[in-house]
Amino acid sequence: MIKTSVEAIIFDWAGTTVDFGSRAPMGAFVKLFQSEGIEMTIPQARIPMGINKWDHINALLSLSEIQSQWFKMHGKSHTDADVDRLLDIFVPMNKVSIRECGQLIPGVAELSKTLRERHIKIGSTTGYTKELLDILLPIAKEQGYEADALSYSGDTQLGRPSAQMMHKCAVQLGLDNPLAFIKVDDTEPGIQEGKAFGCWTVGVAVSGNALGLSFEELNAMPDGEANRLKNSARLKMQEMHPDYVIDSVADLLPIIDEINTRLDLGEKPNSYNN
Repeated sequence: MIKTSVEAIIFDWAGTTVDFGSRAPMGAFVKLFQSEGIEMTIPQARIPMGINKWDHINALLSLSEIQSQWFKMHGKSHTDADVDRLLDIFVPMNKVSIRECGQLIPGVAELSKTLRERHIKIGSTTGYTKELLDILLPIAKEQGYEADALSYSGDTQLGRPSAQMMHKCAVQLGLDNPLAFIKVDDTEPGIQEGKAFGCWTVGVAVSGNALGLSFEELNAMPDGEANRLKNSARLKMQEMHPDYVIDSVADLLPIIDEINTRLDLGEKPNSYNN
């Protein structure tokens, strides 16, 4: 029997590898709706996080609190044309916020180097469009992080939570066994994407959408409050039922080792469907 081991990690971007707290998309969404005269909170903006940006805007417009404001202003419900128009406004806003929040999450550059040394390939899927990803890629590369395979919003017929972007990355990497993949993400659609592919899934709790604070904001808090928020974020991620929950990608290496041990024992992720 051919031995299986982890051969590829497919990472998300905001909140997982860059932008501690996943703040770039959120700030842009809030500014977008403010420009339309609609009040929106950061927690509301985070609700659909992880899906592509067109669907995200559509989902926000469908929230009852937002829908009522829109109807009051326009006298009718929003249309696809409204979403198209808002997306055109959103993209330049998000470009600015990506540049402002493009710092690697602590531990990513070191992890990337170790994965290269172990001959583990790196892929990425994202709700960002190619236009937005083109801004982010050189920023990340300059800091020591680069993916071998990329799939983005609009690159496949279906986005998250389908597995189409995962399959596209697998083809680019020349790998076809889901058991040899780990999907690392900070959102439920991203975790579901990995499950749909049938691979191991790792939820990132503290650095991403579940907590939603910058590294500096978190470290400035009293220990008791910070720990309470971290525990709450871990519980949120556990409710998404990934195979593992970690605080950030800095904690991933022991998980890889544990998965390799489980593979040696013939174990499979909960979502394995082949």
